[in-house]
Amino acid sequence: MTTTGECIRAEDISVSFQGVHALTDVTISLAKGEILGLIGPNGAGKTTLINVLTGYQKPTTGHVMIDGSDVTRTAPPRRARLGLVRTFQAVRLFDNLSVLDNVALGACTRGMGIRRARAESMRMLTANDLDRYAYSLAGAIPFGVGQRVGLLRALATGPRYLLLDEPAAGLNDVETDTLIETLRSIPLAYGVGILVVEHDMKLIVGACERIHVLDQGSTIAEGEPERVWADPKVREAYYGGAEGAGADVVGG
Repeated sequence: MTTTGECIRAEDISVSFQGVHALTDVTISLAKGEILGLIGPNGAGKTTLINVLTGYQKPTTGHVMIDGSDVTRTAPPRRARLGLVRTFQAVRLFDNLSVLDNVALGACTRGMGIRRARAESMRMLTANDLDRYAYSLAGAIPFGVGQRVGLLRALATGPRYLLLDEPAAGLNDVETDTLIETLRSIPLAYGVGILVVEHDMKLIVGACERIHVLDQGSTIAEGEPERVWADPKVREAYYGGAEGAGADVVGG
């Protein structure tokens, strides 16, 4: 199966584990240059869907495409070579290496020599106001800075699509605001599509152009943040239908 356009797209995805339906007929797409938020209550199926997109979970039914090519049965390393990169909530930097060399390791995966990789990484750090940490050991930098360094290391690998797993976990309000600014700058600067899985609604609303909401393994809403939070199904999933709760989240 093929589809046109530069995007990663999962169509009619269902996943069952011994008769238990983790996902049911979910379709989701992420275009280059956009930021999409994937949210839902605990147990909604977000992790399973991310695993399907990245190749760590085979769907029971449905197809996954990257830029028109069917990769449903393709292993994760091959998807990575096609430009799909995933980060995890726990950023694992090399504590005994400098921040610059941590980012440069990402660039080296593209076949760059170390001198060119360091030069490219310094440009990235400077553009994101992190160059003052370039020669600090990664194990000595603040937690929020480490989260951003991990993001830049992933970007240095040259992805077309970047899947972020709770990048705001553990951040304070100021650090979250800085991360939002960083995320919003990436599509324009690098042409990368970003899918953000996050519980921090401040980041989701502040950074994402669209939101895709899962509940009990099914899509219940998709669209612009304000419209999604006004959807009664979303309020019901998150707050048991409490009136006005969604408006409070969007306003925050």
